[in-house]
Formats: sequence, C-alpha cells, structure tokens
Amino acid sequence: MARFIVLYRAPQEVAERFATATPEQAQAGVRLWTDWFTRLGPALIDPGRPLGNTRTVTRDGAMDGPTEVIGMTILQADTMDDALAMVHGHHHLQWSEACTITVLEELPIPEVEAGIAG
Repeated sequence: MARFIVLYRAPQEVAERFATATPEQAQAGVRLWTDWFTRLGPALIDPGRPLGNTRTVTRDGAMDGPTEVIGMTILQADTMDDALAMVHGHHHLQWSEACTITVLEELPIPEVEAGIAG
C-alpha cells in the first residue's frame, strides 16, 4: 500500500473562526473528525494535528511565511483514486467555499530505501 499525505487548506479567517469557537462548537468539530477517523479504520496512519507557527526557509534564512495549510493527515491506500475516495465529501470542505484538500502520494526513493534495507 502507498502512503498519502492529506493537507487541509483554509483561508486565515477560517482559522480565526476556529480559535474563537465556543466549547460546544469545538466539541462538535472534534466529533466530525473522530467519526471520520473511525470510518477510515486501518487506512488511517496518522490523524495529524492542526498546523501553525509557519516559517519559510530560504538560502538567506528563515522568515514568517503565511500559508493556507492548517492541518494534515496520513492515510494508506492502494491507489490515489482510493485515497481521493476517502476524502470525498470531507467535512473540511464545508467550512468555507475557499477550503480545499490536497492529497499527495509519498513516492519511493529506491536508492535511499536500498541503503536503509541493506
């Protein structure tokens, strides 16, 4: 099976809305996530966490770097289509018209894997 990194993207105002959620709203949001995790079963490798405190690194050093990536999850699936089916209709997409999900497949590096296995 392949591993897939799922990135949740949202505009800053969505992140700010989460930060000011009431305890009841926060609990309802957590319930959506835990229900989705349960449906995924063994396909869920890492439920991930919210992301923040962003820095961008260049040759000249590190600086604050705005990003719309607000969270991540790691899944396993046989194919990209299978991974996409797992996030189809995901509740993250309901928070704002601008919310998106990016799915990336981890690709092998045979030379590195040969060194690790050898």
